[in-house]
Amino acid sequence: MVIMTKLGEKKNEREGMRLGKYELGRTLGEGNFGKVKIARNTDSDQPYAVKIIDKNKIIDLNITNQIKREIATLKLLRHPNVVRLYEVLASKAKIYMVLEYVNGGELFHIIASKGKLTEREGRKVFQQMIDGVSYCHTRGVFHRDLKLENVLVDNKGNIKITDFGLSALPQHLRADGLLHTTCGSPNYVAPEVLANKGYHGATSDTWSCGVILYVILVGYLPFDDRNIVVLYQKILKGDVQIPAWLSPGARNMIKRILDPNPETRITMAEIKEDPWFKKGYIPANPEDEDVYVDNEAFPIREETNEVEQRNSGSATLINAFQLIGMSSCLDLSGFFEKEEISERKIRFASKLSVKDLNERIEDTVTEMGFIVQKKNGKLKLMRENKSHKTLGCLSVAVEVFEISPSLYVVELRKSYGDGSVYKQLCKKLLNDLGVPPKQELMSELSSQLEDI
Repeated sequence: MVIMTKLGEKKNEREGMRLGKYELGRTLGEGNFGKVKIARNTDSDQPYAVKIIDKNKIIDLNITNQIKREIATLKLLRHPNVVRLYEVLASKAKIYMVLEYVNGGELFHIIASKGKLTEREGRKVFQQMIDGVSYCHTRGVFHRDLKLENVLVDNKGNIKITDFGLSALPQHLRADGLLHTTCGSPNYVAPEVLANKGYHGATSDTWSCGVILYVILVGYLPFDDRNIVVLYQKILKGDVQIPAWLSPGARNMIKRILDPNPETRITMAEIKEDPWFKKGYIPANPEDEDVYVDNEAFPIREETNEVEQRNSGSATLINAFQLIGMSSCLDLSGFFEKEEISERKIRFASKLSVKDLNERIEDTVTEMGFIVQKKNGKLKLMRENKSHKTLGCLSVAVEVFEISPSLYVVELRKSYGDGSVYKQLCKKLLNDLGVPPKQELMSELSSQLEDI
């Protein structure tokens, strides 16, 4: 049973420190909000991995929901090919996730150091991955960030799927029954996720499994390019080159999974019936166990959907994938260059804070005779000409999107009115707000994509 208990506060987690019945050992890894240490159960002498999360850091990084989502997901899953969560312990400042210890490392490091696997070895890894991922789907869990780095291998060659921080549960579906948050890792993300129109978690996870299968059998990524926009164009087309030296069964499997059309893409059930997949396949037996978590030790608000709540003084938070999805034909140049202003809408990037952006926009448009209305984090700019019903009249909606703490995108959208006045307004704001150099902004965008 997974439980949460309160612990006495400790300033530092040092080697040899006791955490309830666990004795902490060396650090296995370190991230932005905490670290992972090996631990020994002093009663059974069994090894575990303890993920130590600093509460203040996850609040500062605005990822409290991501951590709670990972815990909520892992407590649902009991499968031999999914990393298991045993306990969640808590102190005033830290959260301690006691996880299954997998001693073989990441599949990524194995492929990077040893190269591609034989077809027999690769099929075994793929069978276990499909077993684990399809089990997650039956429990209503969609991983959404499947990649080599999130597949661990134990010393017997069995795989364990990990890192459910971006996973989705049934409560994250919108009214249309689809997921809408654009997330994942660039080389593994499905084309329908990039299309920004909603997607099924199961079909997008299947695509990512296909990318992993390609890498472990071929030795390199099926879709890759240093230019992120070119990479996404390749993914959307689904034009993958499958080596002729692979067996017909493996080639067919890759082709059917990496189908850019999610409606015709092979399903998990169909994969399990495929003759190539079924060779030597031994289905795993998931365990069934009730789980209890005391949420008082983890005071983070519940999520009801994937729409971020915001107040009137904040920006809409989007990630770099969503920024690309907002741009037609994946052309980002309009965000970073002062190009010809369109008739209805313009977007441009800025390094100013939300507060400074709103203040400068308000000052500029007020001087031009506009009235400013504020609602739900958006601005509505209105100007009327009492002597003429259309000439000089204009209504424009303004919204600021946060890409990172130091990068924002401003969108001006004309509702109705005089086109010439709209262009004057846009030019004035572009000059007053200042668009940073394209190279600087593209560097910031690329950095964020690498961190996702």
